[in-house]
Amino acid sequence: MPARELQEQLNTLREQLEQNPPLTEAERQDLQVLMEQIQLELELETKTQDSSLSDNVNLAVERFEIEHPTLAGTLRNIVQALGNMGI
Repeated sequence: MPARELQEQLNTLREQLEQNPPLTEAERQDLQVLMEQIQLELELETKTQDSSLSDNVNLAVERFEIEHPTLAGTLRNIVQALGNMGI
């Protein structure tokens, strides 16, 4: 169930990015890399803890919190889903 929740949040993030929020190219690139890392975790269905992924998502939450609260909220949900999966 947590993997499904994470996939849903990842899909939500993708949809939000498709709406072209006012992001710099660097911000958009960073989010793309993060989404690829999350997708890889899902595909591998790894149950080992990878704190660097959670740390990276948390850093993205902090980075986007002020100017892009909707994206930050979705990223927070991803952090929660990763935690529920033990990642």
